[in-house]
Amino acid sequence: MAVFTNMATLQYNGNTVRSNTVTGEMTEMLTLSKAAIPADYAQGDRITYVISLINASDMAATGITVTDDLGAYAWQEETLYPLQYVDGSATYFVDGAVQPAPAVTAGPPLVFSGITVPANGNAAIVYEARADAFAPPTAGSAITNTAQAEGGGIMEALSASAVLPVSNTAELTITKALTPATVVGGEPLTYTFTIQNAGNAPATVADQVVLTDVFDPVITITSVTFNGAAWASPANYTMDPATGEFATVAGQITVPEASYTQNDAGEWVVTPGNATLEITGTLA
Repeated sequence: MAVFTNMATLQYNGNTVRSNTVTGEMTEMLTLSKAAIPADYAQGDRITYVISLINASDMAATGITVTDDLGAYAWQEETLYPLQYVDGSATYFVDGAVQPAPAVTAGPPLVFSGITVPANGNAAIVYEARADAFAPPTAGSAITNTAQAEGGGIMEALSASAVLPVSNTAELTITKALTPATVVGGEPLTYTFTIQNAGNAPATVADQVVLTDVFDPVITITSVTFNGAAWASPANYTMDPATGEFATVAGQITVPEASYTQNDAGEWVVTPGNATLEITGTLA
């Protein structure tokens, strides 16, 4: 909104008299808001953004341009963009009815042109953006995505932001290896399970991680270690010698969170947290 002042001057017989100063305030006929769905993000996620314009006047606002900064932030001497517009994803609504898609410049920045908001009505732009390699993955991070609307009788550019926090969670994967690959009956063999965590939160006892396997052919276990420490049954794991069914006790497996660095291009590089379970035995 803009504040203005005004004063009158009266001249007569060589005299000048000034009036008092009056102050007025001019309010915008349009309001702008922005929202994001879902409530948080991880790298690679597709995020839905909703940009809304409401017109409180009796005149239509035409020729509006909406510019979206795609979450731009400064890094060293560069500007990084943690969001990429998903081509063809924009849908334009006027008073709730779908309209032909607006002109879109993918950017960055992302620009929607030719937006109209009817008198005493509303318009909305719904689009998708993908969190890319510049989206901060570290715990406590967020993407602040700001849109600006200009033109169409707007006195000062309208601005609205959506702050989307990163998802704080563990992201586990598991790989399995057998040594040696060729085994003679009665000789020892070792199954190695490597569990990696690419998330920014550790997998803790509270996450109740359980690893299960069915060894076929059945093995007679001689040792189980987790991160080099000896495990015992039934405190840490169970094994059915008849079926070969193996399972860790819930909460015994924990995996540290990943660490993150930015490379020379500003992209975030993930170094997963690791945990290793080794099961050694002989073929039954």
